[in-house]
Amino acid sequence: MIQGIGLDIVELDRVARLDGRNAKFRERILSARELHIYEQLKDHRKTEYLAGRFAAKEAFSKARGTGIGTDCSFLDIEVLSEASGQPVLYFKEQIANGFVSITHTQTVAAAQVILLNS
Repeated sequence: MIQGIGLDIVELDRVARLDGRNAKFRERILSARELHIYEQLKDHRKTEYLAGRFAAKEAFSKARGTGIGTDCSFLDIEVLSEASGQPVLYFKEQIANGFVSITHTQTVAAAQVILLNS
């Protein structure tokens, strides 16, 4: 049974501006493992990756019904890819019971999360 559904969309230009001003932005959003992947990417792909993870984490927090805050921070949530490329959600280092889909256009990144009851 579905516990919750979350959806988020973010403009790539906005994320690029925030990231370009200060590395602290990406450090507030990405876990150490995600940051390692981010650092290996090329210019525009970095923005897509960061924006996609931002949208996925916002969508996850909406699906939980909590939003981002003390009980669910950006760093509590990880979105890592399997060898096939499929993104997998982790919450507080435990695999989350649900699904995430991330997409990009030339101007936006969007993500949808569906969480299932345990």
